[in-house]
Amino acid sequence: MKKLLQSCLLLLMPLGVFAGGGMDLDSADYDLSDTKSLENGAYLYVQYCLGCHSTKYIRYLNLADDFGIKQQEILEKVAPEGAGIYDKMLTAMNGHDAKKWFGTQPPDLSLIARSRGADWLYSYLKGFYIDPARPLGVNNAIYPDVGMPNPLWKLQGKQKAVYKTVDGQEVITELVTEERGTMSAEEFDKSVNDIVNFLVYAGEPIQLERISMGKYVLFFILIFGVIAYLLKKEYWKDIH
Repeated sequence: MKKLLQSCLLLLMPLGVFAGGGMDLDSADYDLSDTKSLENGAYLYVQYCLGCHSTKYIRYLNLADDFGIKQQEILEKVAPEGAGIYDKMLTAMNGHDAKKWFGTQPPDLSLIARSRGADWLYSYLKGFYIDPARPLGVNNAIYPDVGMPNPLWKLQGKQKAVYKTVDGQEVITELVTEERGTMSAEEFDKSVNDIVNFLVYAGEPIQLERISMGKYVLFFILIFGVIAYLLKKEYWKDIH
């Protein structure tokens, strides 16, 4: 019983507690109705993430239909060279090379936003910092000792971690810029937010339609409930 209670308490703790020893999660400002953001997020994902990570449940045709963009425009602006409109968003990296370079095959990210959450993803993509002790020279404040490089380092630049001793342990309190990237901090935050927006979409492309349909379903249940209640009163009035 005691172990069960402890487990329940852990589930109730905020995600920021697990963010990486002192750093809280930043809030992502995603909006699935913002097609410009989704298109830019898909473009950035293809440019910087698709080399290692697939989103195998999404086709480029889905992007054109859901974003309200012409198919040819998706192929020219988003899809990698040579991709067809009916192709899935699959990485070109094979499993053998992935295990050789990274020790394991990078996961498919189709459902990463649903499993980790948008805030976690947003903070994770911004959380890389220089760590010479790591094989790839970088670490992550949100996911310590992660086995991947910083895919957005050219845009973000390089960061270093600032530590503070808490209860006898060194924890990261903030990340500061060591070397500027090609984007300003505001531009980079927006770009990361667009990528997160796209990954939230990839996790449930029908989300907006589901939310819209849900309003009508709830309205139907309400009306049906009123009718059922009135019918029940009519049936039972003679009995009472």
